[in-house]
Amino acid sequence: MKAAVLNATGNRFEIEDIDIAAPIGREVLVEVKASGLCHTDLHFAHNDFGVPLPAVFGHELAGIVKAIGPDVREFAIGDHVAAALIQYCGHCLSCLSGRTFQCDSPGESLRDPALGQRLTYKGKAVTPAFGTSAFAEMSLVHENQLAKIPKDIPFPQACILGCGTITGAGTAINTANVRPGDTVAVIGVGGVGLNAISGAKLAGATRIIAIDLQPAKLELSKRFGATDTVNSAETDPVAEVLRLTAGGVDHAFEVIGLKATSEQAILMTRVGGGAYLIGVHKPGTKLEIPLMEALLPMQRKVQGVMMGSTNIKHDIPMYAQLYLEGRLNLDDLVSQEINISQINEAYEALKGGTIARSIITSF
Repeated sequence: MKAAVLNATGNRFEIEDIDIAAPIGREVLVEVKASGLCHTDLHFAHNDFGVPLPAVFGHELAGIVKAIGPDVREFAIGDHVAAALIQYCGHCLSCLSGRTFQCDSPGESLRDPALGQRLTYKGKAVTPAFGTSAFAEMSLVHENQLAKIPKDIPFPQACILGCGTITGAGTAINTANVRPGDTVAVIGVGGVGLNAISGAKLAGATRIIAIDLQPAKLELSKRFGATDTVNSAETDPVAEVLRLTAGGVDHAFEVIGLKATSEQAILMTRVGGGAYLIGVHKPGTKLEIPLMEALLPMQRKVQGVMMGSTNIKHDIPMYAQLYLEGRLNLDDLVSQEINISQINEAYEALKGGTIARSIITSF
């Protein structure tokens, strides 16, 4: 099958023909119909997070079940599914409490190397990054990483559910527990940030402030529910948020993964407010916050977020239904559909600010 392979950190993705194994155990073979180009994959490709290379990245995936392992319980051939990078065992204390995103043993969803490799190239192992390896024609995924979706949701929109939506909207709804009447600021309004705005709107936030350097993204954010926009290239975002809200927001979401913007998120919250750090930072990044001036007396909280505190089996079908009811905007997230051979150019376009999501839909 065709796949976009990363052979060395910092390299371009290379389109190669690699081999994929048949499903065993609880593995599901999925024909990839749509795969979203999330910035996280590029971040992992350009920074050494310890993923063995060569590897196939990609984790926003929607497709059709083509084959199942003998122990699969939830899926049948022909089902439409979306995948997520949340890996979980299903039997630890966190999983049994419904917090699968905090699993103690996520590696249990991967194949034991003694049973063979999921992906190979000329007989050598290729890492299926995140357990999903969605930048390929087919994906071999543990059933815990898949959720069944309605067959009437288009695949390009459906693939975004597995990362952009559950991370962004999930942070607002699950992690921050945004309530009707709350105020929200979102720093960075790419695919995940726009979904955070959608989630805040669904939860009843009355003021949602979008913050970005790109005017095109700020304009787009209004389609998802932003009530105010702040161009941080032209004004101090902290001062402007404090001015707009007369003291700060209840919840600030940082979706970029930078030290400066993470510190800004903390400083733009009101007394008792919360800053939620969603963006993937470079390894070794440290924050500097004056405790007495900015944290303790203000009673602010700072929380790291993993995939919007999501239980994919419940949340992905829920968001799919909200889309079908016209209550969740996914259509404006699909900026363009591309062939896998255009993946490097599409990631370059992502940096320009006008692209929310490029979706691989052909090979």
